Parts: sequence; C-alpha cells; structure tokens
Amino acid sequence: MLLSVVIICVALVIFVLKYVFGSSGPNPFEKDTREPVKKMVHDRKEKNKVLKQGFLASKVPENLDAVIIGSGIGGLGLAVLMAKVGKKVLVLEQHDRSGGCCHTFTEKGFEFDVGIHYIGDLQEHKPFRCMLDNMTDGQLQWEPLDNPYDQVVLGPPENRRRYPIYSGRTRFPEELKKCFPGEEKAIDDYIKLCKKVGRGIWLLAMLKICPAFLAKFLVYTGLAKRLSYFFKMASRSLTEVVNELTENEDLRAVFTYIYGTYGNMPKDTSFSMHSLLVTHYLNGAWYPKGGASEIAYHMIPIIEKAGGAVLVRAPVNRILFNDAKEAYGVSVMKGQEEIHIRAPMVISNAGIFNTYEKLLPKELQAMPAIQQQLGMMKNGEGGLSIFLGLKGTKEDLGLKADNYWIFTENNFDELTETYLNGKREESAKSVPLLFVASPSAKDSTWEERSPGKSTLSLVSFAKYEWFEEWKDDKVNNRAPEYKELKQIFIDSILEVLMDIFPKITRDKIEYIDAGTPITNTHYIGAPKGEIYGADHGIARFSPELNATVRPQTPLKNLYLTGQDVFLCGFAGALAGALTCGSVILNRNLHLDAISLAKKIKYAKSKED
Repeated sequence: MLLSVVIICVALVIFVLKYVFGSSGPNPFEKDTREPVKKMVHDRKEKNKVLKQGFLASKVPENLDAVIIGSGIGGLGLAVLMAKVGKKVLVLEQHDRSGGCCHTFTEKGFEFDVGIHYIGDLQEHKPFRCMLDNMTDGQLQWEPLDNPYDQVVLGPPENRRRYPIYSGRTRFPEELKKCFPGEEKAIDDYIKLCKKVGRGIWLLAMLKICPAFLAKFLVYTGLAKRLSYFFKMASRSLTEVVNELTENEDLRAVFTYIYGTYGNMPKDTSFSMHSLLVTHYLNGAWYPKGGASEIAYHMIPIIEKAGGAVLVRAPVNRILFNDAKEAYGVSVMKGQEEIHIRAPMVISNAGIFNTYEKLLPKELQAMPAIQQQLGMMKNGEGGLSIFLGLKGTKEDLGLKADNYWIFTENNFDELTETYLNGKREESAKSVPLLFVASPSAKDSTWEERSPGKSTLSLVSFAKYEWFEEWKDDKVNNRAPEYKELKQIFIDSILEVLMDIFPKITRDKIEYIDAGTPITNTHYIGAPKGEIYGADHGIARFSPELNATVRPQTPLKNLYLTGQDVFLCGFAGALAGALTCGSVILNRNLHLDAISLAKKIKYAKSKED
C-alpha cells in the first residue's frame, strides 16, 4: 500500500513538473524583439488602414494555421503569440474596427476609449511589461498615472469623505494609515493577505494547461486547495473577509471599492479575485500613450508579417464541423452570402456563451460536456457608459491623470443590491457607484491631437433587462422611451459629476451620450451587455470550474481564449491568450514570459 502511494506521488510530481516547467513547443518569447520606438502616427486615416481592414474573400490568406473569432486582446494577443512562431492566423471581427474593448471611436471631434482606463503591473523589466513590449515589438508606450491614482469618494454632499489611494508597496499602506489612525493592524493584515492569496494564482493557470485527468486529480483529491492559497480562499466572500479585519465602515469600503473592475458586489465577490486587483495596482497604474487603439495598431503588423490578417466587418455566423465533430473552419456572412473559411484550428475569443450557444450546431450544443460548462457559468452584469466631450483643457476643467470612484455611501452591498433590484426609472435617478476617468488627461499626446478639448468616461452598471425591449431597434434610431430612460441616467449622473468637479459646467459640454447594455451587445457582441464577460462571482473561482472550463473545448480543433478562459479585464484576457497559447504550442508561455523578463533585466544590468 505504501509503495503504491509513493509511486502515485512520484508520478504526480513528474506530471506537475512537466506541465509547469515543460517547454517542448516553439517559444514566442525566445528572443527580445523590441525595436527602437518609431514616430507615433496621429493621422486617423493612416491608422484606419491598419485597424479597419474590411473583410473580402480575396483578402483571406491561403493555408491558414488557425482562425480566431474576435479581435479583442484575448484574440489579438493569441494571434501575435502564434505569429511570433511562424503561424499564419486570420482574426475575424464583427465590428467595423479591430480591438474589441481596446477600440476607440470619434464623435464630434472627440476620441473616446471604450474599455481601457488603467493597467497595473507595468514596471520596467517586469514579466507583464516585457511580454507586452515584445508583443508590440517595443512600439506600444505607457504613461504612468498620477499618485494617488485613485480617489475614493463616499457619502452625500453634506457628508462627503475622500480617501486617496496611492501606489507603492510601502506608500499604499502608509497613506491608508494616515486616513485611518488606529487601524494599522487591519491595514497590514489586509495587504499581507492579498499578497499571499495572489501568489497562488499559478495553480489556476496550471489547471487549464495540464492534462484534464491531472487537473481533475488535483481538484477531487483536495490537493488544489492545499497547494494554492488562492483556491483555499476562493470560496470566501470579500465582505466576509474584510468584516473580520475591521469594524470601521469607511475602511471596509476603501478595502473593497475596486469591485467595479470585475462587476460583483463585495458579498458576491471571491476574496481571491479581489486580491489579484489589489496586487495588480500595488506598484502603480498606467495608460497607453496615444490612446487604447495603439494596442491593436501595433499588434496587427506582427500578425501580418507572418502571413496572417485581421479583417473587420466579418461576422462569423457558425463554426464548421465534419461528421467526426471536428472543427475545420468558420462561416462568415458577407451580405446574404455565406463564405466558408477553412483552417485546421478554430479559436474563439467571442466568449463562452456566444461560442457555445450561437456558433455551434444544435446537436453539438446539446452535448453533456458543453452543457456542463454552460451550467457552471452565468452572464456578468450589464455595463453603462457615459461619454463626455468637453470644451477646455485639463487645467481649465480641473482634470488629472487619475480616477474617481464615487459612492453614495459606504454600505456597498446594500446600495448595489437595492439599485439592481429596483424599478429602472427609480434606479436611474440614484446610481450608487460611478467610475470617472479622463482619457485625455492621461495621454500626453492629447493636447497635440485635440487642442482645447477634453474627454471624460463614466462607467457604472445597469441591468440588461431594463433595456431589453429595445434590443431589436436600429442602433442609431431606438424608440423615444429608450432615449428618455438614457436621459434620466445621464441627468442624475451629471448632477453627481458636476458636484465633484465644479469646473465642469453644462456650457462646457459639447458632446454627451450613453452606452447601455444593448449598446454593448451591438458593438462588442456581449450577449447580456456585460463588459467583463462571464460572471466573476464566487462560483467562478472554484477549482472544479477552472479544471473544466479550459482552452480545449470538448470538440476537437476548437479552443477558447480571452476573459472567459482566465479572468476579466485587459490583463485577465491577455492571460487567457497566454493560457490558450500554452495549450496550442505545447509549452508554458507564462513561464516563458517570466524567463524573458529575467533575460532583459540581466542584459540591462550588464549595460549599466
């Protein structure tokens, strides 16, 4: 008996070592491919030649290695990784421009970013930064936000409290302790716990990369929770953990304020998910120089250099399968015509619900393995965005390179629940959570590109069901009732905004509009208007789910990438690409990115 246990343990160690440290396939990070930074292109027509390449059958490259559905960072990032090792990849985008939530749009001379507000963990020579630098050949530049980078505002105007959130592993807790004297232990314990939990994320990646039988063994023996504190804490809610640390209601709010970046109120949030966001921004926050469209703009040429292409206005209406249930391509609608594109591998960045419920034949949707995965996931909450184009510079308007998180009070769970469960017209008059950022104030090229103008992006949540009755209306000509509801949201949010930013007055507003959940469905293909993909509640972080929902689908030659494979947001979707790439290329790309960073850091030290 003892001998059998020893043999099993040795075998397990060998498998873990192989799939954590294995490296049999080609390495996209083998060389440092950064080049000297070229002059930035500001001309919109020139950029659109890259970002808006319309689909034609004649533009489809021959002898493709893969087709990727969706040009968000999960799709584009994976295409770049594959292109780096010589793979010819076609990326198909249903919208009229590439980038997914990294795209920008222009109205009345104002350029707006859709989904990129700030990114963390981008210090020089760190793995995430080195990876992004190499995935854009060193052309994508980043600008740090101010410090403090976030401002947390709690309470009504007559009792408003402001708490600045600073970056820096020592400054972050030091500044919090100034705001909350007597709470030093709670603050230290909170940060220590976040770091400890965050370090366990490696096992989430491994469960998705290693063979399914090994992943299941780790889960059902309970080893996953023993090996990783991330999974040990995953079933505990953010509210539960924070309430054990302190009785101070405002400090509890400051510990949990960033829940808007993944879309679940604290009582429904896994502390493990939250810990990743806290550690992600510990060393600072950054914004892409030149705006979010720079990301796709510098990735697409790498895909093209390997013989691939990124084509827009290319709605995939179904994935093609043979009688053996093997994917062999996709069908794209061009007008009323179906155009079939063949490839030995189909990878979907369209999200698990779109992929399984809209792109598969009915008989394959009904497969127990497909239904099992769908049953483990649910749609995230719908997103609400308001875009303001303002007359005046950032100095004129009192705008800085930071973000504001504005709450009507500190009882986040009660506020959010009341709002989402209320009648839409009443909820629209009292939005409890508002994120405010100025893309123009964060971008040093803005004044040169748009002198005398500024922009604001305001984000909150709204239920898809509040707007669902108008989902089939023409996007630019929806019913008057829809516009009236949008206006209620806009007016109530503007009232809060102008109170916090007194230099912003109605006469400064030259453009304003709101994007609702059904807007998100139209432009980014979100089934229920969600901005973070599948729901990121506590259930999402169980070892069982993460050993089941993996890049490999139950159907041969069909893979998933992006947010729904790993985590939400820019970094999470890119990690999804890295995880999917690890499976496809048969090597651990997460480790390769770390190795690349070490090489770059060593080379830099030798130069110095």
